[in-house]
Amino acid sequence: MTNETLWLIFIVFNLSTVLLAFRLFGRTGLYALIACSGIICNIQVVITIELFGMVATLGNIVYATIFLATDILSEHFGTHAARKGVWIGFFSLVWATIAMQFAVQFTPHESDFMLPHVAELFHLMPRLVAASLIAYLLSQHHDIWAFEFWKKKTSGRFLWLRNNASTLVSQLIDTIVFSLIAFVGVFEGGILLQIVLTTYLLKLIVALCDTPFLYLSKIIARDKFI
Repeated sequence: MTNETLWLIFIVFNLSTVLLAFRLFGRTGLYALIACSGIICNIQVVITIELFGMVATLGNIVYATIFLATDILSEHFGTHAARKGVWIGFFSLVWATIAMQFAVQFTPHESDFMLPHVAELFHLMPRLVAASLIAYLLSQHHDIWAFEFWKKKTSGRFLWLRNNASTLVSQLIDTIVFSLIAFVGVFEGGILLQIVLTTYLLKLIVALCDTPFLYLSKIIARDKFI
């Protein structure tokens, strides 16, 4: 299976999972998914792949599910619920980072063969997490503000507009802030610029794909919560 095919299947899987969590557990399910996604995408982002002939990092799809989750929270439960989700994600990522820094400090048993690999992965995590947390807070708070702004401007109409107008700008903020903090000095300038451009392009595609799922969330909200 090619990277491109796997990537498209992964988009559908992740966005569908957001709706499933919402259907089964309501806002609690979305909070749990936000917490898990924040941790997972910061592990996946260390993997560099080729997609459609471009260099890209993984983690974009999982991270995009956070935007869908907070948009669903904003739409059905208000900005307070969405901001709560953002801070739950923030807390979870900080906790996971500290917990893993403790883990890699232990002296392994002579039979252990995993700690060096785990340590190599999570020794990178503090810088990535710092970049991620700053980008996450800036982009997510902008996304919630912009979503509500466009909702008021359009008197609650044009869900597709407030979803995309908020998410596309927020994803640009996130991509630029994260890439500059995480990868300056790690990649040469040309590769870094390519990562920024391709990362945003891929996030843009995922953001456009999540619009139908936001409309489907209205059906779930109507049937389950109203």
